[in-house]
Amino acid sequence: MNFRDGAHNLYHIIVAIRYLGLQLLWYFLQIIVSAWYYILIAGNIFESYFISYGVLKKYKSLHIGKLQYLAIVIESEDAHQTSKVVKLLQWLDSVGVKNVCLYDMNGMKGVLKKSKETIFQTLKNAKSIEEVNEDVTHHAPDHMTLEFISYVDGKEAVAKAANLIFVKNFKQHNIGGVLDHQISLEPHLNQALQIVGCKGPEPDLLLVYGLVRSHLGFPAWRIRYTEIVHMGSLNFMRYGSLIKAIYNFTKVRHNYGT
Repeated sequence: MNFRDGAHNLYHIIVAIRYLGLQLLWYFLQIIVSAWYYILIAGNIFESYFISYGVLKKYKSLHIGKLQYLAIVIESEDAHQTSKVVKLLQWLDSVGVKNVCLYDMNGMKGVLKKSKETIFQTLKNAKSIEEVNEDVTHHAPDHMTLEFISYVDGKEAVAKAANLIFVKNFKQHNIGGVLDHQISLEPHLNQALQIVGCKGPEPDLLLVYGLVRSHLGFPAWRIRYTEIVHMGSLNFMRYGSLIKAIYNFTKVRHNYGT
């Protein structure tokens, strides 16, 4: 019995030591990962400041012509900070970005839409996309063109397009045509969205300001070939980070297929 008790106690000691070792290893890995994460954050902050003050000269040469249409997705809580949104737009205007789409997913109308008048009063060099007659993706206006959309716009667009497709298909079936069971294919939807006036320009680059790494319901049919970059919270937006995101986009070769 003594031998068995000793072996049993030894087994429990070994298990406890192994468990303690695994806990220490787990804590050590957590410390390493956390330290690496904070080092990256600190590095990005310093790099942002260097870019802002012109220390990193390569970021001074932006081929801004490659960025014909820029979309900005802002979390609804951050979107209430109109002064920061205006400052962000002023930065974009200073580097030559001419066509910008602002999006948030709050409420029936959207936070940014409600701030539209304030934004236009502050940005004297900006016009609404509804005021501009030309195709904004193929012209370089001397002013900034702004588009305001919200989550509900995407829902209404899909509903209108689906209803149009259904009515068209139903009429065709009633006059003796063949019911199209492939009506949900992309070409049908694109055509329907175009007819109901909800197609809109496709952004080249989409910047997400918020804690969530998501486009937050931005109309999916408009971002098929869009580069998406998460920028963090609008509260901590930095000019250098904005320039870096645009610079990286202009340096990437884009293959859109056939």
